[in-house]
Amino acid sequence: MIFPRMVATDLDGTLLTSDRTVSSRTRRALQTARAAGAEIIFVTARAPRGVRAIAEQAGVTGTAICSNGAIVYDLGTDEITGSLPLDPASARTVAQALAEALPGVGLAVETGRAILTEAAYTRRIADDLAYYREVRSVFDEEHPIVKLLALSPAHTADEMAAAVTAVLAGLAEVTHSGEHGLLEISAPGVTKAATLDQLCKERGVDPSEVVAFGDMPNDLAVLAYAGAGYAMANAHPAVLAAIERRTLSNDEDGVAVVLERLYG
Repeated sequence: MIFPRMVATDLDGTLLTSDRTVSSRTRRALQTARAAGAEIIFVTARAPRGVRAIAEQAGVTGTAICSNGAIVYDLGTDEITGSLPLDPASARTVAQALAEALPGVGLAVETGRAILTEAAYTRRIADDLAYYREVRSVFDEEHPIVKLLALSPAHTADEMAAAVTAVLAGLAEVTHSGEHGLLEISAPGVTKAATLDQLCKERGVDPSEVVAFGDMPNDLAVLAYAGAGYAMANAHPAVLAAIERRTLSNDEDGVAVVLERLYG
């Protein structure tokens, strides 16, 4: 029997349960896939610091795609082996467009190892508190702009995307992973799928040999790229509308259900 050579999976809302853990069933399914020769690639909006502990919990080693494709990360060495940041001049142009379209928007920058926030960016993730540093302007210091984050609590992420996507076309990639009022902005052409494609080419893996899982708009390109892309039952409406293959929700071990069928 011929198995898919690569499993590309999102984490939050996909591989992880709602309490942000890896179930024992999912861990076993991942190990079964690995034993059959598949490489497991996490493809996530998370920064590297938010991935390594999950990999240990899941029993996964090797390479992860982080920050929506802007970072390639070695899980074993804790090294960032590839980075595709947003050009500072372009980021300033993007910030100005955001301010005009969404008055009062708060900005932050993910550097790959830390988060720089302006005063209006009030969002905090409990596990990341040690990595936040408030600055007058995210453009005052030299640092890689892995992701520009835009916060507007008065809007949904879908509303924000509708307001700025056309304006920022060609300047940056705009997406979101479901957080209320939060957009994630990367350099032009930088997506989860583009970085996954590069890894596949390096490994001689054809897209038809990839099975992928996701639940949010930032996963859409990966699900379309893979030979078999599965939307979680709990996925965003745009994902459910675009992706034909479905599996159960993250809390029902939807990833494991498919992997057991493919590799069991």
